Amino acid sequence: SSEVLEAIENVIEDVLKSLAQKKAPVLTLANRSDWRNIEFKDSVGLQMIPHCTTKQIRSDCPRSAPKFALMLKILSMIYKMVQSNTYATKRDIYYSDTQLFGSQSVVDNIINDISCMLKIPRRSLHILSTAKGFVAGNLSYTEEDGTRVNCTTTATAATVPSNVQGIKNLISHAKFMLIVEKDATFQRLLDDDFCNKLSPCIMITGRGIPDLNTRLLVRKLWDTFQIPVFTLMDADPHGIEIMCIYKYGSVSMSFEAHHLTVPSIKWLGLLPSDLERLNIRKDVLIPFTKQDQNKLASIQKRPYIACQPMWKKELEIMAASKLKAEIQVLTSLSSDYLSRVYLPNKLQFGGWI
Repeated sequence: SSEVLEAIENVIEDVLKSLAQKKAPVLTLANRSDWRNIEFKDSVGLQMIPHCTTKQIRSDCPRSAPKFALMLKILSMIYKMVQSNTYATKRDIYYSDTQLFGSQSVVDNIINDISCMLKIPRRSLHILSTAKGFVAGNLSYTEEDGTRVNCTTTATAATVPSNVQGIKNLISHAKFMLIVEKDATFQRLLDDDFCNKLSPCIMITGRGIPDLNTRLLVRKLWDTFQIPVFTLMDADPHGIEIMCIYKYGSVSMSFEAHHLTVPSIKWLGLLPSDLERLNIRKDVLIPFTKQDQNKLASIQKRPYIACQPMWKKELEIMAASKLKAEIQVLTSLSSDYLSRVYLPNKLQFGGWI
């Protein structure tokens, strides 16, 4: 916490120095959404290069002055929270003055900018995000406040904790971890008692694009148990994008990559090649939109696809067919095909890439 306070004091000191010299204060931060500032490292994923281009938030420019003011406002809130050892969610910050902030996304963006500017992970700033992910299966742990959570005995999932760093006493006999893209598929597997049928496992879903807590939990479980991690996604560009976020990280959070990515993640399904192999009827597949085509083309150009020849091949199959499929298409074969046939076969015979 002293490191956080010191970092904020240094920023404010620079503002005061500028004012003393009758200059307009400026906040400088790395340009975190620019691909030119990102390098790909096999062991970490996407990370920021040491000397990247920066952008300035100026106090004397009508376009950036409001953002400058809001950054100082949130810095002062963080400073108070760190001093008093209290925490707030991003929603708490937004609701402390909705008129001032205007929207939740403004707050979220500024918090990420501050984290990047101070070079301090967001959770060390005492800001929590409301967890939206679920975890189930062979796992128990103690939350920061002492609550014991046992995911093994319940038929319902536990919510991913909002302070992943604070959980301890993790116990699991799981043989693997399965990241499921969508809530509906996750619930279906839960109903089919998938976590116990084949061999004990841990299932996690970020319910679409994963939030920070879900990614932190996947990383923590991997660090703790060193078990294989598989992903189950729709066979479409959006599903692949989500899988890449878990495995390699995202451009906007690349300054925190080494806490968040799990580069050993394997793509279990739904593979574009599975659709042909399983003779999935063409009429249950969905034609590509222009947006899908653009998204796939941009993924194919990313630096990490070059070092994944098998992935590259699957993306080429998808691009050639111009068709996508949700995991639910497997129900066209039989209602419990996913949990009874597809996943057991894949896990037993190594059908992942």
